[in-house]
Amino acid sequence: MTSAVLYRWRLKPGRDAEFREAWAEGTRRIHEACGSHGASLHQDEDGIYWSYALWPSEAARKACFQDNDWFSQDCFMTMQDCIAERFEEIRLDVVKDELRPTER
Repeated sequence: MTSAVLYRWRLKPGRDAEFREAWAEGTRRIHEACGSHGASLHQDEDGIYWSYALWPSEAARKACFQDNDWFSQDCFMTMQDCIAERFEEIRLDVVKDELRPTER
């Protein structure tokens, strides 16, 4: 079953651009290496960043993090350094997916 995870972070002041760039690079690497379905990054009105990551399954997500030392890579180290507060992950099972760009 397709799995999704919500990640949330509050950043240190002035680190937004650096975090966004590192997040994009890390997301690209995970997508290429592990076959994730990608992720999106959002910021709410309180300044908290949210990432919605979609996976083929929870098992695939767990294997990706067990089989790779992501947090020793530069982009992930940069992300971690930008974070002031990390919130617990929220795992979801996707029951219906209607996210797709509108064709123009």
